[in-house]
Amino acid sequence: MNKFCLALLMMGAWSKAGYALDREQQQGRILLEKLCSQCHAVGPTGQSPHPEAPPFRTFGEKLYDEDLKQRLQDGLTTIHPDMPTFHFRRRDAEAAVNYLKSIQQNKKSK
Repeated sequence: MNKFCLALLMMGAWSKAGYALDREQQQGRILLEKLCSQCHAVGPTGQSPHPEAPPFRTFGEKLYDEDLKQRLQDGLTTIHPDMPTFHFRRRDAEAAVNYLKSIQQNKKSK
């Protein structure tokens, strides 16, 4: 058992991202990769495929808007004509926001 725990810790230390995500954050990352990665860089590094789509790691203060989770559930829309409207389930919205907070370049503690 101890070897298994050590192996998991080492895998996290050697991972590409260089940090460990909890289970909810991993679910948020997977969801965002599925829905958003065609346009946005959804990870802690890399450029967005769509030139006008900001990397998710640069969202900063936008993530600390208490209404973001609700807006994801109600149907997030933007002024950008290329961006579709997404409706998230409550748990998915929470996971997505928690993942996004974990990758911010300038993290704000809250």
